[in-house]
Amino acid sequence: MIHIEHFTFNSFQTNCYLAWDENGKCAIVDPGCSSDAELARLTGFISSKNLEPACILLTHCHFDHIYGMSALARTYGIPVHADMNEMYSIQVTNTQLCSQFGFPMPDEFPIVRTSTDTDSPAKAEWVTDGDVIEVGSLRLDVLATPGHSKGGLCFLERNEKVLFSGDTLFAGAIGRTDHPGGDYDIMMKSIFEKLLMTEGDTSVLPGHGPSSDISTERMTNPFLLPFNEPDED
Repeated sequence: MIHIEHFTFNSFQTNCYLAWDENGKCAIVDPGCSSDAELARLTGFISSKNLEPACILLTHCHFDHIYGMSALARTYGIPVHADMNEMYSIQVTNTQLCSQFGFPMPDEFPIVRTSTDTDSPAKAEWVTDGDVIEVGSLRLDVLATPGHSKGGLCFLERNEKVLFSGDTLFAGAIGRTDHPGGDYDIMMKSIFEKLLMTEGDTSVLPGHGPSSDISTERMTNPFLLPFNEPDED
């Protein structure tokens, strides 16, 4: 059985989720903690529930979703799972946006684990479409959903019918595509061909704003009306 706790961090009100199984094995999804106080809220909850963090899951690497990534990876000695194409977000998008709007840059991204460097904690481990991340009894399918960013991912627990949709799909909206690395046509293809194909009663837990479910978004999301479907290749 999946248990989920929701936090909202930083000035962008970024949603961070803890997801754990019946034995307390835990995944941290999009830790946007931008201050010591926010980090303490998250780690304090983990301690209070006797949870055992197993990994950090990044739907994408825009700065507001990764502020707490390195600190948590070091604290718990756990890997960070992301799509390797998100190096573009780290090196280009974040640099441009943080400079443009005066936001602090996130800490350095953990380097990729190699076969000769397996003992060092806080490493990034690239995942891609079709991979499965096991967190105790939870099995999270990796769905590649580029569009908001080059390497956007969603994480789907099919048995529990829970989708962590990042900034790809919101309640009544979709992610913006005007930042470097964004592409509207690719975004729509990701949503129609991946996310809307999941079961209707699947909960949608987005990167910002309230939760929803797939049926509600199919029927009422104004950005997903039929005329917005991506063109056939």
